[in-house]
Order: sequence, then structure tokens, then C-alpha cells
Amino acid sequence: MDEMLLLRHGETEWSKAGKHTGRTDLPLTEHGEDQARALAPLVKERSFDLVLVSPAQRARRTAELAGLTDYEVDADLWEWDYGGYEGITTPKIRETRPGWYLWRDGVIPGDAEHPGESAAQVAARADRVITRARAAEGRVVLVAHGHFLRVLAARWLGLQASEGRLLKLETGTYSRLGFEHAEPVLLTWNAPVNSL
Repeated sequence: MDEMLLLRHGETEWSKAGKHTGRTDLPLTEHGEDQARALAPLVKERSFDLVLVSPAQRARRTAELAGLTDYEVDADLWEWDYGGYEGITTPKIRETRPGWYLWRDGVIPGDAEHPGESAAQVAARADRVITRARAAEGRVVLVAHGHFLRVLAARWLGLQASEGRLLKLETGTYSRLGFEHAEPVLLTWNAPVNSL
């Protein structure tokens, strides 16, 4: 693998409101669709040997609007399952759990639809994606979610999943992972398309 391009999906109503959106399958907002279309020139100037997209409609729609029509859906790219915190903002969680921080404190179990995941479980999925990407020839692109991609980048760098806390990632942005002297590095992080 030469390079891995990471695309975070465009805005949804819940991402706009700061609600934890793991497995709830929401569409993009109009602004989110514009963000996805803005990624098209970045995608157009590269060829990819492996294109993996989260099953979530927000990720698939982002991929399609960015011009990635020939992709494989990979369930390992789902966002962190927030369990009982699904659809809830951090300030609301802190009303009953003062000082709560996802990266340190994790989630509480939810229901059958949102049972919740530990950071280690998210890291295991990220590690599988990295193994798959590294086996590819040339460039790889992943279209997925904020917290998941932060965990993936931390794991790429050989860090614990919790170190993803250091890598803020906005909707509709791109990042690039690659190598320097055969060692994994961040090439670009949380870049808006207008920074091209």
C-alpha cells in the first residue's frame, strides 16, 4: 500500500447537534451532501486499488457524491457503538456522569440495537481494516466515521485506541496515512477540501 486516504462522511442532523451517532442510520443534511460533493476533485485526481465504505447510508452517500461508485461495504468501518449513549450529547451525559469523556470512560451498555463497544473492540475492527489495506497494491480509500477513523489513525501509528482522542476530525474532511522511511505516519489530518 502506498497511501490510505480517509474521508469522514458529511454532516448529519445528529453530528450537527453533537449527538453520538454510532449505529443509527441517518442521512446527510443538505450541507453534508455539499461537503461530500466537495471531496470529488480530491478523489478524481487519484486512482484507488481498494475502496472500502461503512455500511451507514451517510458514508455510502458521501462516497457516491465524492465520485466513488465502485466500492465495497465493510462492516468493520461502522462507527463506535455508543450503547446507552446513542443519540445523546456529551453535556447531557455529563448531567448524570460529571466529567465523562468517551476516550477515558467508555460507554454504558444499551439495548439489542446498540449494545455498546469498548475501545478495545473498536481497535480490533480498526486493526482488521489496516491489515486489509496494507495488503493492497497502491492507494486505498476509506469512507467512514469520526471516532472510528480517529481510532484507526492511532492504531496506524502504533498507539492505543484511546490516543485517538488527540486527533479531532470534522465532518466532510479528508486525511492521509502513509509512510516515511517505511514507518507509518500521518501525512495530512482533518483537512477541509478548500485547503487543496
